[in-house]
Amino acid sequence: MKPRGAFFATRTRLIGRLARRLTASPTWRLTWRLSWRLARRLAWAVLVVFGVASVSFAVTRSLPGDPARLLLGPQASHADVERARTLYALDASLPVQFERYWRRLIHRAAVGDEHTSCAEPIRHLHIDLGYSHRYRKPVAQLLAEKAPRSFELALGALLVQLVLGIGLGAFAAKKRGTRWDDASIAAVLLTVSAPTFVLGLGLQYVFAHRLGWLPHDGYGTTPSEHLLGLILPALTLGIHGAAFYARLTREELGHALAADYVRTARGKGASELRALFVHALRNAVVPIATLMVLDFGTLVGGAIVTEKLFRWPGLGAMTVEAVVNRDAALVMAMVLFSATAIVAASVVLDSLTHWLDRRREP
Repeated sequence: MKPRGAFFATRTRLIGRLARRLTASPTWRLTWRLSWRLARRLAWAVLVVFGVASVSFAVTRSLPGDPARLLLGPQASHADVERARTLYALDASLPVQFERYWRRLIHRAAVGDEHTSCAEPIRHLHIDLGYSHRYRKPVAQLLAEKAPRSFELALGALLVQLVLGIGLGAFAAKKRGTRWDDASIAAVLLTVSAPTFVLGLGLQYVFAHRLGWLPHDGYGTTPSEHLLGLILPALTLGIHGAAFYARLTREELGHALAADYVRTARGKGASELRALFVHALRNAVVPIATLMVLDFGTLVGGAIVTEKLFRWPGLGAMTVEAVVNRDAALVMAMVLFSATAIVAASVVLDSLTHWLDRRREP
């Protein structure tokens, strides 16, 4: 029987040999680099969201007025106001309120604890974003109702942006230096310069007032009414945003069409459409994907002007009402949600960029 020391020495040598073989593998090194980069990006994302939410918390708590009175309304008795002030720690110092906010944000359910403003996405795990005095509902419930509608609008607008922007940019790159190219640039400048509410009013006048094809505004009550009500706000955001995709696509394809590999593809018999959309556009995917992911993260946070114009019941319109009515809990939740959406889009973008562009080292 081997001594105990010899056994440990043998096991250590085996582990070291296995580790050397793993580290010598290119696949293992690539996986390790990608995992380490993703971990750093996630840590950075958490710090950014925490910083943005902390600054927003300090600002909302510094505003004049009594949050307990705003929460209960002007008709509430003095005893009820004092009870709410004690329950939500509104009479405590700012550091104590700050600590309570983050402690209550994600917590486990406890017997006898107050959970009227909590959501329970997982059993015994609660998310507490506070209670909205404007809507008389838990903020988590409001986000669950409004976020899918903003997601629908963001997805529809992004689809319009990609179709119009990439199509117009590819056409301008193909006709570069001609009158068609000048007309495309003029159209892009016009749509970028026009405010979204002007574009939205024009679409309402043509398609809703004059032609009567689409509703002026609103969300509707049936799936078909939802789809019809989505068209005009999605077109408004999509046409305005398509200009940026058109300019980016035109520049990227313009450089790619003059490259040697495209001329080689043409020399081998590739058609003009194949050379344009297969060989040239493939190298423009990375910058387009960059803009697309960041746009989607911003749109999900709420398109304030468009949602108010078309009375779309999403996060943007709710944010305006929260700020006007000084609904601190709802404002904080919207800041936290928007920051998380944008930072998450940035993390996805970083991973997607390294996956799409194989020339870059992770």
